[in-house]
Amino acid sequence: MNIRPLSDRVVVKPLDPEEKNQSGIIIPDTAKEKPMQGEIVAAGPGKISENGEKIPMEVKKGDVVLYGKYSGTEVTVDNEEYLIMRESDILAVM
Repeated sequence: MNIRPLSDRVVVKPLDPEEKNQSGIIIPDTAKEKPMQGEIVAAGPGKISENGEKIPMEVKKGDVVLYGKYSGTEVTVDNEEYLIMRESDILAVM
């Protein structure tokens, strides 16, 4: 992958949702919700504060994160779907 995010942005690969729910019912592709969990595949160097100091990123490559349903911008690289979003769009690290 040849994407290098800038500033406080990250590249996230969405993880596939579960095929079954807790009661064992198989969910068809058309009824699946958009994934809100993904793995960080690249992270930028960090944000620059108003006084010129670099604020380091709290997430790193390999972290599994939760993000908002409509967060980020979808991009396709080498037939793979990715999201590019700001670190502030990430809700939690799993």
